[in-house]
Amino acid sequence: MKSANELLELLDLKTIAPSQFEGISKTIGSPHVFGGQVLAQSVNAAYKTITNGRILHSLHAYFLEAGDLNIPIVFEVNEVRDGGSFSTRRVLASQNGKAIFILAASFHKAEEGHDHQIEMNTNLKQPEELLSWTEMLARYGSVLPKITKHFLEIERPIEFKPVEVINPLKQENLPPYSNIWFKLKTPIADADLATKQQILTYISDYNILAAALLPHASEAHFGNTQMASLDHSMWFFRDFDYDDWMLYSIETPNASSARGFAKGNIFSRDGKLIACVAQEGLMRPMVKKQD
Repeated sequence: MKSANELLELLDLKTIAPSQFEGISKTIGSPHVFGGQVLAQSVNAAYKTITNGRILHSLHAYFLEAGDLNIPIVFEVNEVRDGGSFSTRRVLASQNGKAIFILAASFHKAEEGHDHQIEMNTNLKQPEELLSWTEMLARYGSVLPKITKHFLEIERPIEFKPVEVINPLKQENLPPYSNIWFKLKTPIADADLATKQQILTYISDYNILAAALLPHASEAHFGNTQMASLDHSMWFFRDFDYDDWMLYSIETPNASSARGFAKGNIFSRDGKLIACVAQEGLMRPMVKKQD
C-alpha cells in the first residue's frame, strides 16, 4: 500500500447483507491483522448505518483474537439506538464465524457549546528538522537490527517522523513519552469528516503501544517481548485536514502485570487538538528456551 487512495479502498467495506459488511487485510509487517485496520474498518461499517448525518465522537474497542491476514473479515453492525442527539452502534468483526474484535461507537449531531483544549508542546523539533522512517531506512538500513529493518521496509501510505529518535543499538531506559509527526504521502481530495476520521483511526494504532516499552528499553524490545493490543479508545473533537503534518504526542503512565498502558493526543500542526487516544496492550516478557 503506497497511497492514501489505496488505504481508503482497504477501509471501504463491501456490503454483503443489511448491516453486514466484508473487508480484506493488508500487512504492515506483522503476521497478523493490524489493529488499526480492523478498528478503521469497523468505523466504516458503523458509518454505513448512520443515515442522519451524525459524526463519530467516541469509540471503545476490544481485540479478542489475532486476525488472519488471508481470511476476509465479516463486520456485523447492531444499530443499538438512535436518540434525539446521539446514535450508538455496536460492531462485531469475525473470521470463519469466530469473533476477533468488538467495537462500540457513538455518533453526535452537530451542536454548539463551550470550547477549550490543552496546548500542544511547541518546543519540539519540526518535521523539516527530522528524518522519516523512509529516510532512516535509507541511511541506516545496513546496521539496523533485522526486525527493525523488515518493519521499515513495508510500504505505507503514511510517513512518520519521530521527534525522539531511538538508537536500537544502544540499550538504555528512556523517558515514558514519545512524539511523532505524521502525514499522508499522497493527498486526498474533498474527503468528508467521516472519511478523515477513519484514516485517523487507522493511524492511531501506530506507535502508541510501543511507547510502553521505552522505560524498559535497556532489557525489553520487540524481539523478546510479546506485544498485542488489548483495547483501544478514541475521542474525536474537531474537524481537520491532512494537508500538513500532524503530531501524535504519547505518554505511558503505567506498565504492570504484563500489560502496558499508553495515551496520546493528536494535534494539527497549528496546535488544534483533534483527538485523544488510550490503549492497553499485552507486554509479556518471553521466556528464553533452555538449551
